[in-house]
Amino acid sequence: MVKVMWLLRKADHLSMEEFRRWWLQGHAPMIAAKQGHLISRYVVNVAAPDELPGGTGVEPGWDGVAEEWFDSVEDARQAFSLPSAPETRADVMAHVSAMSRLVVSEDCILDWPPNR
Repeated sequence: MVKVMWLLRKADHLSMEEFRRWWLQGHAPMIAAKQGHLISRYVVNVAAPDELPGGTGVEPGWDGVAEEWFDSVEDARQAFSLPSAPETRADVMAHVSAMSRLVVSEDCILDWPPNR
């Protein structure tokens, strides 16, 4: 399994609501349509106001994180090499001021419901 996390900062011309709408109603369906046959799981996380105790007081610098799971490195390579890759990247770059990618190995510490 390969997990790729995309960290995005919205473009200055977008409100958070516009950014959310673009990502969830525009970009995510595009990814699902073009790469979905290669992705085993796709989750979009858009930042919400942090009103929880224990925060650091430091702005995170990112407005959202996408998580893409692939069954293999080869599936990930194929997804990012599809003929549609320039189109999906251009769509992102028109809506963000910064983007970073992190390829990770996931180690689940807690899961619900627990396996008992």
